[in-house]
Amino acid sequence: MSRQDFWEDRYAGEDYLFGTEPNDFLAEEAHRLVPGTRALAVADGEGRNGVWLAEQGLDVLSVDFSNNALAKARALAADRGVAIETEQADLMHWDWPVAAFDLVVTFFIHPPARDQQILLAAMYQALKPGGLLIFEAYGKAQADNEYGGPSDPDRCYSDAILRQALGQAEILLLEEKTIIRRSGRFPGKPGDVVRLIARRPE
Repeated sequence: MSRQDFWEDRYAGEDYLFGTEPNDFLAEEAHRLVPGTRALAVADGEGRNGVWLAEQGLDVLSVDFSNNALAKARALAADRGVAIETEQADLMHWDWPVAAFDLVVTFFIHPPARDQQILLAAMYQALKPGGLLIFEAYGKAQADNEYGGPSDPDRCYSDAILRQALGQAEILLLEEKTIIRRSGRFPGKPGDVVRLIARRPE
């Protein structure tokens, strides 16, 4: 099965695999959002984060590898009475916009280590000066956790990886912590994550 077929198959059902509520960390940072600004939701899956951002008044482009996922994102947006723009893309080969967004968000995207720096740099370059990157993914310790995430630590992150990739950024928050998840496939279970908020200097 090709990588494309894998993701299309994963999102083929009617259910929303990770629910329809936004990522907890994103919701906690709602005070940083500015209605009317332009947001990019990277690897947005079935749209729970992009649609929520649109509900907060942002102009959202939701990007994902799976057409099935994006169709569900559009359906969720219609159900919530908001509009989002969607684009199917392989992020490693996408023509990334530069200095185009006030906000870039991504959650639990886990490419191999060799690609992490490339994607993080592309997300950072997509920000306008003064723009924010909000990021959360599994930390290295999650590889030994039975509740979700990659079993290969090479696909997980550390604060050192993020600092290296975003050396020019103003780091507003960077922490490794264990959380108790409230949504997704393992509500009530622990997860070892790395959380980042970074600003591109003016």
